[in-house]
Formats: sequence, C-alpha cells, structure tokens
Amino acid sequence: MPVLLSGIQSKMNFSFEAAKTDPSGARCGRWMTPHGAIETPAFMPVGTQATVKGLTQEALEELGAGIILANTYHLYLRPGHELVRRLGGLHRFMSWPRAILTDSGGYQVFSLSKLRKITDEGVRFRSHLDGSEHLLTPEKAAEIQLALGSDIAMVLDECIGTPAPREKAEAALKRTTEWARRARLYFEECTRRNGNLSQWQFGIVQGATFADLRRESARQLLDLDFPGYAVGGLAVGEPQEMTCEMTAEVTALLPKGRPRYLMGVGRPEQLADYVALGIDMMDCVLPTRAARHACLYTSAGRVLIKNARYAQDQLPIDPNCSCRVCRRYSRAYLRHLFTAGELTGAVLATHHNVHFYLDIMRQIRKAIEFGNLANFSSDMHARYTAGPA
Repeated sequence: MPVLLSGIQSKMNFSFEAAKTDPSGARCGRWMTPHGAIETPAFMPVGTQATVKGLTQEALEELGAGIILANTYHLYLRPGHELVRRLGGLHRFMSWPRAILTDSGGYQVFSLSKLRKITDEGVRFRSHLDGSEHLLTPEKAAEIQLALGSDIAMVLDECIGTPAPREKAEAALKRTTEWARRARLYFEECTRRNGNLSQWQFGIVQGATFADLRRESARQLLDLDFPGYAVGGLAVGEPQEMTCEMTAEVTALLPKGRPRYLMGVGRPEQLADYVALGIDMMDCVLPTRAARHACLYTSAGRVLIKNARYAQDQLPIDPNCSCRVCRRYSRAYLRHLFTAGELTGAVLATHHNVHFYLDIMRQIRKAIEFGNLANFSSDMHARYTAGPA
C-alpha cells in the first residue's frame, strides 16, 4: 500500500508502494518524488560534492540513475548552502532534474575524529579545508538540507565505529534519538511556517552490533513517525554477516509501507543479500572509487585492468555488458589509458561500473518479480568468490 501520512506530510508530492514481494521478503516498489519516479530496490550513485566523480549529469541520465546522493557536510563547507539556495537549490545548481538524497554529514564528522568534539548540543568540528570551526546541530543539519532542497533529507545521527563497547553504543543511541526528535520538530516547524512540501525527512537507526539496541533504536524512531527510515552505522568494519544480522533486526520492525534505506553498502555480490532483508535503497562509493583504481566489475567477477594479460586483449571489459564503454572500447585500450595515466581511463571505467551496479538492481527487480532472488544471489556470490583477474 502507498504511504499515507497524517498532517503536513500527507500534502507532499510523495508516495511509496511496495507492489511485489519475493519469498525471501524482498520487495519491488515504486517511489514517487517531486523529481520523478524511482523503481525500487534502487542503488544511489554517490555524488558527495554535487557531482558523481567521473560522470556528467547527461551520462547519469543515460545510465538510468533515478536518484543520487549528495552530502550536507561537504556542501555546507563548499560552496555553502545559502549560495546554493540563492542559485535555485541543488537540483538547479548541478543541473540534475531527478531525485536527490542528502546525507546529514554524521558519517563525515565521525571520520574526522581528531577534528571534532561531540556533545548533546551537536558536533563542534574544524573544517578539513581551512581549519575554521563550526557547530553542526540537528537543527542546523535540517536547515542546510532545506536550503539545498533535496528530495530526501537525513537527520543528524551519531555514527560510531565497530567494534564498540556497549556503553558507547547505548550513549550514541540515546543521542541519536534525541537529535532525531529535535530535527523532526525543527523540520515540521519550518514546513508549517514556509509551506515547503517538497522534502521528506528520514530517521536513522543506530545501535552498533547489539541486536537489542538496534530494536530499541527502531522503536524510538517509529514514535517520531518519519516517512522513511535508514539503517546506519553498519559496513564500518564488521563482517558482512553481522551487517545482515543487524539489518534484519531492524527491518523486521519497520513499517512495510515506508521506504527502507541501508547506508553505505556494498560490494556487487552483496546487494541482493540486503534486498532480501527488505531493503529498498542503498548507496556506496565503491563503483566510482574502484573505477579510479582500475578495478572493473563484470558479470564474471572483478577485472584489474592494469594486469599485463590485458595488454593485447581486444575483448570489451564485459562481453555481456550493454554499456556504451563495452560497446566501443577494448580491454587493451582501457589498460593503456590507465598505464599512461590518462584521465579518460577513470571516466570510462566509472561509466562502466555505475552501469554495472544499476544493472544489478534491474536484474534484482526482475528476479523479485519472478520469485527467483535466491538463485540470483547465489550466482552472484559464485562469480565473485574466485577473486580478481
């Protein structure tokens, strides 16, 4: 059933419907946003600083990306959210007509361990660009994202590393819930005052690797009635089996009619695993980062294109791939570009890898429709077990 929310949220130009389920618990859906429809489960290419590294917006449209991710922390520091607001919002600023999700910056602040101090008020940090001091509060993170005008805005949360002592996880959970409450109140007040009806705000479940804390975090956020929920604080050092276990604990409690987002995952063979747990959206820097390091994902596994074996290889990167890179260029040429240090190599590799990830999601949606996700997942794991070539 589509999401139908009371009060101010129901006026928004959003809807979500999980229309088809697989025996595993995976579901296909359709998510309507002010900037177009998104077929779920969906993968979001990461465009941290209002750009997916190595790709133009035209290329992203050609690849079929319905939604991309940008980052509050980075855009706040440069070029500044008020500048983006004056220039018409993030969609107009970066000339991207489709949906955008903005992360709150919580993970980026977490990674700046030597440059920040976390208190109940918020996070005081020094910019990695110029050393200037800033205070990021739950209200400020919401304010920045309202100025950016993203379709989906994430609340500020406290992300901790793995493994973590229980006391630290409990404290982070408590703070995350309180920050979510403050962000929710601020967002709803701004929406009432300004009539902004074009953004959804998501809560983020924390709890580290403690199943009971994950469940408690989910229950506390459910009381705040977000239109969608994310599972955060995973894929930060724990084994993938633990990531799946914690995700399953959370999705079992989340409303079936609202979108679920697992943050910062994963490798190609893992995507179907997360979808089988009821996840609708994922993001990861891996396809773009790996491409810049000459690692290409294919239907037969990973290809390390700088290997000497490809010096005279006239085959495409992946003979089973329909992207324009595979239709036109050879492995030998890609290897030459990387060994020569040419930027074009990273651009072409990025185009292929992002296509590969988006195509995996298309295949996953098809597998769900036919009730065949388990076989698809097993096949993907088999292809990637052997290691890179």
